[in-house]
Amino acid sequence: MSTNRNLEPPPPLIAPGDIYFVLFRHKKKILILTAIGLAGALLYYFTKQPMYQSDAELLVRYVSDSRPVSPSDSNSRVTSLIDQGQNVLSSEMEILGSFDLAEQVATNIGPDKILAKEGGGSDYGNAAMVVRSGLRVESKGSSCVIGLTFRHPDAELVRPVLGEIITDYLDFHVRVHQAIGMSDDSLSDETSKLRLEIRQTEDELRIAKTNAGIISLTDAQKSYQDLASKIHTELLEARASLAEHQTGLQELALAAASRGESTNSSLGAPADKVASYKNLCARIKYLERRQNDYIQEGFTDENTLVQDTRQEFEAATKAKADLENQYPTLADLDTSFAAPNANSSGAGSTLEPTESTESVAVEALPRRIKELQAQMNEIQLDAARLDEAEAKINDLERKKNLQEQNYNTFVSMLEQARIDEALGPGRVSNIQIIEQPSPPYKDYKRFYRAVGLLAGAGLFLGLAWAFLIEFYLDRSVKRPVDFKTKLRIPFFLSIPDLNHGGNHRLGEPEQAQLAARGAKVAVVNGAAAGALEVASPRINLALHSHYDALRDRLVGYFESINLTRKPKLVAMTSTRKGAGVSTIAAGLAASLSETGDGRVLLVDMNLENGAAQQFFRGQPECQLDDALASDKRNHALVQENLYVVSEGSNADKLPRILPKRFASLVPKLRASDYDYIIFDMPPVTQTSVTTRLAGFMDTVMLIVESEKTDRDVVKQAHELLQQSKANVTAVLNKTRRYVPARLQHDIDADV
Repeated sequence: MSTNRNLEPPPPLIAPGDIYFVLFRHKKKILILTAIGLAGALLYYFTKQPMYQSDAELLVRYVSDSRPVSPSDSNSRVTSLIDQGQNVLSSEMEILGSFDLAEQVATNIGPDKILAKEGGGSDYGNAAMVVRSGLRVESKGSSCVIGLTFRHPDAELVRPVLGEIITDYLDFHVRVHQAIGMSDDSLSDETSKLRLEIRQTEDELRIAKTNAGIISLTDAQKSYQDLASKIHTELLEARASLAEHQTGLQELALAAASRGESTNSSLGAPADKVASYKNLCARIKYLERRQNDYIQEGFTDENTLVQDTRQEFEAATKAKADLENQYPTLADLDTSFAAPNANSSGAGSTLEPTESTESVAVEALPRRIKELQAQMNEIQLDAARLDEAEAKINDLERKKNLQEQNYNTFVSMLEQARIDEALGPGRVSNIQIIEQPSPPYKDYKRFYRAVGLLAGAGLFLGLAWAFLIEFYLDRSVKRPVDFKTKLRIPFFLSIPDLNHGGNHRLGEPEQAQLAARGAKVAVVNGAAAGALEVASPRINLALHSHYDALRDRLVGYFESINLTRKPKLVAMTSTRKGAGVSTIAAGLAASLSETGDGRVLLVDMNLENGAAQQFFRGQPECQLDDALASDKRNHALVQENLYVVSEGSNADKLPRILPKRFASLVPKLRASDYDYIIFDMPPVTQTSVTTRLAGFMDTVMLIVESEKTDRDVVKQAHELLQQSKANVTAVLNKTRRYVPARLQHDIDADV
């Protein structure tokens, strides 16, 4: 027999057989909980008849949240349901389900009416709780519609109460979302007040601009920037011209000195007067040219630069005329001074610089530079004053903008208040009733759904409990498939439990004998009470086919591993007492002896006196040494070809001496003329002698008691036996059939 088929990987999903096993094994729990669920459904059906109800629907188009109570507050917000969706609807549904709204409805309807069929009374709080508990508010899918349903035992009350809920909700909506304590008159007063404040701010802004001498702050700042840039450019040019003329004057003086020319004139006038006259002539020409430049550049006569130049020109002309009156000959000097320009060749020729013209320029340019610097300082002062005025102007403009925003807010609020007033009391423009409260009716559909849920809850809890126990809480070995999928141990056979299900075929005496193993043997009417004969016909009758099947699988196993020598040593053990090792060992030994091919020896290796021992007529006849001697083993013969001996005579010393003694007996066992030697071993523990003797065996059968032996314990026992280099196979004992045969697809589970 190959063991590969027993070590196949587990299936990835739960098989139908697993489901059948859980359902039929825990059918009592499932049926009990299902019955409880059905009882609860019936109780609900007869005690909780559906109440009368009325339905209505509201369309929330948008929410206008107007909260400001003073001009400094934030403005109103209009929230569209397209943008906010369920957030807005949730807020409105909370208002509908609030206790304050329910209390207002109870006050308006009357608590005595609401509580008339709810136990009576006139308490407003209890009436509000009835209204609140009877109201169901829900959103209709992803739309902007809110559905309302009110339930009450009184058919004549549900519709009026739902109508009152809608009316009071609309009033609550207005109080919640609109300004607190703002009436139409107060809104009008606030609007007029803001209008006056805006006018006052505009007057202050106008005065600030007038004092700054501007119309537009931006235009004035740009004009100052352009003018300052132009004066700065002229100042740089004047400084460059001064340096140029100073250099030219020095060069002309050096040239005249080198030629030996005299700077004195023979015009009948002192030299200083001649020099002054020349300077005046040159300055007049320079100022005239400068004045023309200003006019070409677009400066008006009111400009300070134009006026200063004109005044200098007039002063120079007057001083020249005074010198000409005092020294008439100087007039010829002016003509000769201008002559080179008249006789110059070419239309675009320039006047050659002379000592007189250069000196005039050197004297005039410092004054021009000083004037330009003064103008620059004046422009900078004006710009500084404009900067100071700018802060005040900007503050006034911001104040005006804020006042205009607040004004617009209050105008909108006032307009909305007038619209709401025109719609009538309890009406708002953004919420519309699309379905008025319906006539009273009973919703049997929802009632039957609740009954069905209660009935199904019991079945669901029963199934959940069954699967929870089976897959998580109960870790015992229950079916042959567990050896393949969870334990990975080669499996031989499953043996049924004779005391459960449909296997009550053992009489009371045999049941007493099975339960009394380990008790002292008492002889009654020449027989042993509390002992079990190996050849019991009832045992053979009930489990004969299973012992034969176990025999055949054992023989097939030895053939598959090519073990042909005799005798073959087979040990049978378990993980706990009461697993049925002794009974199965006796049954297997009896079945092997019935083949008539050879002798079978059953050895009781248990340490406890009388524990799981098999007797012939109640008395152990001989020990293992005697059974190996051909002249003494007749005392161990219990039936044809079957011998039974005990190795537990010295129970105190046996755990220490048995392994050594057994090792010495192995050659004798191998040389004996038995075909099979079956060893009934104690349970496997860390201190058990079984683990020390398992290595001498050809195979070790691990008897596992179904539904009582934990999988982890079986794994530990298997590991201990493998450490002794034993070939371990498994037998599942006391299995129970839960699944009907037509649904059972596991061959190994056929009990």
